Amino acid sequence: MTSTTVASRSRGRSRPAARPLPAFARPRAAAHLALGSGTLLILLGLVMVLSASSVASYAASGSSFSIFEKQALWFALGLPGLFLGLRLPTRITRKISYPLLVAAIVLLVAVLTPGVGRNVYGATRWIGVGPLQLQPSELAKVALVLAGADVMARKQKRLGELRHLLVPVVPAALLLILLVIAEPDMGTATVLVVILLALLAFAGAPRKVFFWTFSGLAGAFSLLAVVEPYRLARLTSFADPFKSASAGGYQTVQGIYAIASGGWWGLGLGASRSKWGYLPNQYTDYIFAVIGEELGLLGGLVVIALFAVLGYAGFRIAREAREPFQQMVAGGITAWIIGQALINMCAVVGLLPVTGVPLPFVSFGGSSLIFTMFGLGVLGGVGRETAAAGSRRRPRR
Repeated sequence: MTSTTVASRSRGRSRPAARPLPAFARPRAAAHLALGSGTLLILLGLVMVLSASSVASYAASGSSFSIFEKQALWFALGLPGLFLGLRLPTRITRKISYPLLVAAIVLLVAVLTPGVGRNVYGATRWIGVGPLQLQPSELAKVALVLAGADVMARKQKRLGELRHLLVPVVPAALLLILLVIAEPDMGTATVLVVILLALLAFAGAPRKVFFWTFSGLAGAFSLLAVVEPYRLARLTSFADPFKSASAGGYQTVQGIYAIASGGWWGLGLGASRSKWGYLPNQYTDYIFAVIGEELGLLGGLVVIALFAVLGYAGFRIAREAREPFQQMVAGGITAWIIGQALINMCAVVGLLPVTGVPLPFVSFGGSSLIFTMFGLGVLGGVGRETAAAGSRRRPRR
C-alpha cells in the first residue's frame, strides 16, 4: 500500500461524533433528570406558596401558614401517587387507563350537576370531598394521555388510515374538552388540546390532520371567546392591558409590575409587595409573578431552566422508548406539563390572555399537584423500564 493511499484514507476518515457527558449517557439519566427537575420544582413551589400566601392566610384565618399547610397536605397525598406511577409496570398502567377515563367523564358531568359542583369565581370546577376539593379536569389530563396512548398503540398498524387515527381518540378528547368548557375553563381545555395534538404527533399523523384540527379548534375557541362578554374582555385587554389597567387588564398589569419591581436579584424571599392585596391569585395562577418579584430575573430563569430540563428529559424518554405506548405516554405527559407551564408563564408576562391555569408543581392547588406528580411518576417509570430493557438487550462482554 502506497503512502499516498494511506494519506488519502486518513484524510477521508470522519472524526468520531461528540459523545454526551458520561453522567448523561447512562441508561437511566433521562429518568433521573425528569424526576430531579420535577422534585426541585415541587420543593420550590412549597416555599413560594408559603411566601405568596402568607398575607392572605393571616387575613383569612389569623395564621400565616393555613394555605401552606393545605398545600403540604396535598404534597403528602401526592407522594404515594408519584411512587405508584414510578413503579407500576406498563401493562398495569394500560389497564387502569380506561377506568380513569370513565371516572373523569363521570366526574366532569357530576361537577356540572346542580348541588354537586362548587362555584368559585363564577366557574363550577370543583367537587367537595369533605374539607377538601377535587377538580375533575385535572384527572381528565392524565386519563386522556393514558387512554389515548393505549388506543393508538393497539391500532399501530392501522394508523395509516385516517379513520383509525382519529377514531375514537379525537371524539373522546372533544367530549372531555366540551365538558371542561362548560364549567367554564378555557385554560384547561387548551391544555387538553395540547395533549391531543401531542398524541397525534407521536402517532405519526400527517400535517393535514394538524392543519384541520388546529383550524377547527381555533375557530371554535374564537367563537366561544366572542359570545361570552368576560372572555371578549380578556382578549381586548390582552391587546393593551395598560389601557384597561383598572378593569380587564388589571391582573396582567399588576403581574408585570410585580416582575419588574424584582429586577435582577429580587426583593428577597418573603418581601413581595404585590401579595398585600394588589395582585389577584398571587399564590395560584400568578405565583410566577411573585417568584419574579422576590427572586428576580435569576429566580425566573431558574424556574424556566428546570422546566426546560424536564422537557428535554421527557422527550428523550419518548425518543428512546421501544414500545409505541411508552413513546406516546412519555410524549403526551411531557407536552402536557411543558405546554401548561408555557401557557401560565406567557399569560403572567402578558404574552397570552389570562387563562387561569396553574403553574405545574409550583402553584397552589391540590388536584393539580397530585395528578401532575402521578404523571411525573409515570414518565419516570417509562424511562426506568426503557433503561432496563436496553440493559437486557446489551450483549455481555
